[in-house]
Amino acid sequence: MSDSSSSHLRQWPTAIRALAYRNFQIYFAGQGISTLGKWVQQVALAWLAYHLTGSAVLLGLITFLSLAPQLLIGPVAGAWIDRHDKRRLLIIVQMVLVMQSAVLAAATWLHWVDGPFIAGMALLLGLLNALETPLRQALIGSFVDDPADLPNALVLNAMLINAARFVGPPLAGALIALAGEAACFALTAVAFLALLGGLLKVRGTASPKASGSTAQVFREGLAYMWQTRSVRQLLINVIMVNLLASCYAALLPILAKAVFDGDAQVLGWLWGAAGAGAFLATLALAVGGALPRLRQFTDAGALLCAIGLAGLWFAQALPLALLALAVLGFGITLSNVSTNMQLQSGAPSHLRGRVIAFYIAMRFGFEALGGMAAGLIAARWGAPATLGIAGVVLMLGLLGQYGLRRRA
Repeated sequence: MSDSSSSHLRQWPTAIRALAYRNFQIYFAGQGISTLGKWVQQVALAWLAYHLTGSAVLLGLITFLSLAPQLLIGPVAGAWIDRHDKRRLLIIVQMVLVMQSAVLAAATWLHWVDGPFIAGMALLLGLLNALETPLRQALIGSFVDDPADLPNALVLNAMLINAARFVGPPLAGALIALAGEAACFALTAVAFLALLGGLLKVRGTASPKASGSTAQVFREGLAYMWQTRSVRQLLINVIMVNLLASCYAALLPILAKAVFDGDAQVLGWLWGAAGAGAFLATLALAVGGALPRLRQFTDAGALLCAIGLAGLWFAQALPLALLALAVLGFGITLSNVSTNMQLQSGAPSHLRGRVIAFYIAMRFGFEALGGMAAGLIAARWGAPATLGIAGVVLMLGLLGQYGLRRRA
């Protein structure tokens, strides 16, 4: 790196230093608009499903179908991604996402939507996300010239996603009340175009492509993660947090309508509360998330997840539920993002795509399983009790994991 480049970097505050790179600035802007649209679509799709059918099982199924492909094909997709041009692949996937949202908008506007159609669109979205999410994550490193700034780029990306998570759901609730779900889906299609435009403009540093067949590349990545003890421990934590804590997302329409007697706007507030907590977690990581302390952040986040789930179990009033969701959103994001930072910073560059894909597979795949299970349990015992059960099981799992680490 030249002296002039180093001087330019020093002019940026440490908490946002990755934004000194022009390529990351362009990606960051497009990603912000795209993620906002994605959250608007997610809230609108969940509300449309529950509004049309009143089925808790369908809500769980939608969560499962939109996330499960990342568990089933995500790890193999990571090996495939490492053998190809990541930027070009992401451009193609982004084009298909634009078309998916446009079709969903048109079908909703024409009243062609029913339960099976919504489930099919959720499955298509899940398949696309199984490629899009690891591609986006793996490309971030190519937009910053100094590997030392990669952790900051990752936390800024997470901050952006969670800021959209804070703003998007209330925006979706207001837009649904004003113009209906079709308008939300149309807005998402336009928002996806922003990231597509950014990807066409940036020219990141090309990462080395893995050699060998996809099966060989997959086995190489799997061996690295299995043989690296710290990576194994982090992935176990990811499984527990997202199986048991992230399941809350599937039950929010039930909490909004059946528990708090609200409408789409109340659903937006619930989503927004969790998003606010998540955004604060990324701020905490941006300011204090130095690599040596990240494992402490991961453990603290998992503990806060259990506390947030217990709070939702006992919350009888909407303000208390909003507070519990803020704690839950803070905990999930603190745990997941600090884990991602540790995994990416420690992984060799030629293995990064596979490591990211495995992390994302665990992150979203087990959220899918948790959402499906939560929908089935809530249909029998109700949403608050389901969340309480998840909190108790998570706390027991964390205690067991802590005991194993102490004995190791």
